[in-house]
Amino acid sequence: MPWSRIFSGIVAITLAMGMIVAGGWYFTLGLCVIVYLGQLEYFELVQAKGIAPAAKTTLVVSQLLLVTAALNSTLTDAAFPIAGTLICFYLLFQPKMATIADIAASILGLLYGGYLPSYWIRLRVGLDGGVSLPLNATASIQSFSFNDSWLHPWTNLTVLSQGLTVTLLAFACIWAADIGAYSFGKFFGRTPLSNISPKKTVEGAIFGICGSGAVAMLGAWYLQWSNWQLSGFAFGTLIGVASLLGDLTESMMKRDAGVKDSGQLIPGHGGILDRTDSYVFTAPLVYYFITLVLPLLPPLS
Repeated sequence: MPWSRIFSGIVAITLAMGMIVAGGWYFTLGLCVIVYLGQLEYFELVQAKGIAPAAKTTLVVSQLLLVTAALNSTLTDAAFPIAGTLICFYLLFQPKMATIADIAASILGLLYGGYLPSYWIRLRVGLDGGVSLPLNATASIQSFSFNDSWLHPWTNLTVLSQGLTVTLLAFACIWAADIGAYSFGKFFGRTPLSNISPKKTVEGAIFGICGSGAVAMLGAWYLQWSNWQLSGFAFGTLIGVASLLGDLTESMMKRDAGVKDSGQLIPGHGGILDRTDSYVFTAPLVYYFITLVLPLLPPLS
């Protein structure tokens, strides 16, 4: 593995951990930057196909959607159709008549690059009560005083907020799935998974999903989830499958556009989309698993 890939990967993980731990506006603004850069790459792929989407309008309303998720997560679902209406309104009244492809690519850009990532803000920030207008981080530690050792919250994760612990666990599962699939598939993969991404193998995909499930079960046990064996297995499997589908979807878009990478921003990795594709479809599934499914699971007798 090239040193540039290793170094940029370490930097990316460090920045991601900083955003997650800080929470609040710091997490929100960091995600806004990532979404903006990712959407720029997406629209470059779209324009390579001769499509003329409402790129600038979509970029603006997507940022507003993310801020709305931080301020009041319940309003995000209402803001999404309004944002889509504004995009269509712009396309309606531009000098050149828009095509179905122009409209579809614009709305997909809003969904893929704005609405779905907003679930990470709902998860990390919304579960902790949202943010206030000043630039402050949401309290990540529920009970911590200066008399405690600064190491205490990190040796006992149960005192950390739900938004922080769940986001950390979800990211750890995605990393386990990606690393497991890449490593196992490289050395032991024999069966091609899909023509969309020729280097991916069935063996690597299965090992990646199993790796995600193992990390999730360990996290569910430590965090004392109800029925931790079932909830952890389901949580990890869901993330493993969703991250794989996200990766394949982005590969499909690149293949259709005729490019190898979505960009060259990250040395050794390609573009923002190349590194964040596993997180797009994962976000809403994690959010609804935590808010809807987990409370329904009965504890083991």
